[in-house]
Amino acid sequence: MDTVISGRGIYRLTKTALEEHPEIEKIQSKGHKTDVGSGALRILSDIIFFEKMPNDGKEYVQVLGLLNNQRVFYWIDRRYLSNPLNFEKYKVIVPKANGTGSIGEVLSTPLIGFTETFISIGAFETEYEANAALNYVKSKFARTMLGILKITQDNPRDKWSKVPLQDFTPSSDIDWSKSIPEIDQQLYKKYGLVEMEIAFIEDKVKAME
Repeated sequence: MDTVISGRGIYRLTKTALEEHPEIEKIQSKGHKTDVGSGALRILSDIIFFEKMPNDGKEYVQVLGLLNNQRVFYWIDRRYLSNPLNFEKYKVIVPKANGTGSIGEVLSTPLIGFTETFISIGAFETEYEANAALNYVKSKFARTMLGILKITQDNPRDKWSKVPLQDFTPSSDIDWSKSIPEIDQQLYKKYGLVEMEIAFIEDKVKAME
């Protein structure tokens, strides 16, 4: 799965944002003037990020971030935000760090970016594929495989290298429309897990809805 996980900080402010709002360079940390960091929505609020979409005729897009430990979507002029590959694709957005086992958090539609609080999975053409990927990362099997390398709260790309990549299309050998427990049973069978291994996973890994 590490091949479809985004790196940290793939969304950045553009040259246009800095040119039209030179005060950003004074607000942002030195050497990080284009970062859309974890605190970006707070420190740049009402400068380039807005809680409600301005009615000024410009094209705005949304950015997911955290404010007061709550997930929020703020608006930004589309010209101010870089457009990596997955910006116009379906993707699954997950926290870049957590220790609760709550991995799959947000299913994003196209044209939504995110701060460095999050990473993303995939650049999918269809909502079906994104939903399938979300179901996969919620499975006990996938979270067990992630746990092989994830020994801290961080979920960077390299920690996902032991999680097998799946076909998330309707042609997959896994029926992603099933419940998470049923998906797990399909995965156990696909990878030939024995009863003792299945019992261990079922006992030790907390279920997710």
